[in-house]
Amino acid sequence: MYNKVYIEITNICNMNCSFCHGHIRAPKRMSKDEFSLILDKLTGQTEYIYYHLMGEPLTHPLLPDFLKLAIGRGYKSIITTNGTLISKRKEELLSSGIHKINISLHSFEGLADENYTRHICELADFAKCAADKGIIIVFRLWNNGFDGGKNEIVFNLLKENIHGEWAENTRGIRIRNKIHLEWGERFEWPDSKVEIKGEKFSCYGLRDQFGILSDGTVVPCCLDSDGIINLGNIFNEDIEAILNSERALKLIEGFKCGIASEDLCKRCGYAQRFV
Repeated sequence: MYNKVYIEITNICNMNCSFCHGHIRAPKRMSKDEFSLILDKLTGQTEYIYYHLMGEPLTHPLLPDFLKLAIGRGYKSIITTNGTLISKRKEELLSSGIHKINISLHSFEGLADENYTRHICELADFAKCAADKGIIIVFRLWNNGFDGGKNEIVFNLLKENIHGEWAENTRGIRIRNKIHLEWGERFEWPDSKVEIKGEKFSCYGLRDQFGILSDGTVVPCCLDSDGIINLGNIFNEDIEAILNSERALKLIEGFKCGIASEDLCKRCGYAQRFV
């Protein structure tokens, strides 16, 4: 069983963040029937569904229906969002039974200071309401060295608005029960146009996780934004056959030996972190 599966319910986003690789695929939102079919085919593959690869999941009008479907079939749902639409969809999220929401605060790097402050305060209020409902909230600041001094502003605003223990740990800070703050480095997305990153490679793709793009394309990890490593299509193929295909098995066996069988993996900064 996989730790998680990423389902890109939409590849459409309402922002253009400096850290995001973006994609060149046609805009697409999954239908309810498509999402339901995926849930059926993932039976026994994972317990945790993540609602993104590219795109902003809160832009999808059917998100509440998707969450209800997933929870009804025993999956735990985790959303990663840029946070800009949380106030608009607050009540839907609070009543959804969702397991966890990751909020990428570094999405606001380019905002004017007054807008930045307002957003952070709104998100702090949402986090407290969500935690009271049993929803885990993880604020992410994966932009060390690129924040222009705003990370300190974020830290102070959150501390003013959320009272808690603020205990440091290996991943960041446990603010209070169900609310966390994570620090991280900005990572380089894999890109066929950049140089090969090294000689040894390792990855959790197809060992811990895999992803499904909005058109049904199965990819080995959440960083293959354009579906370059196309393992098959879940809408018209059996998931077991896709995950046990020659291409998939070659990738898995290669990583066990520190070898990247795919050219894209050789150009991924993340594949260097786990060597």
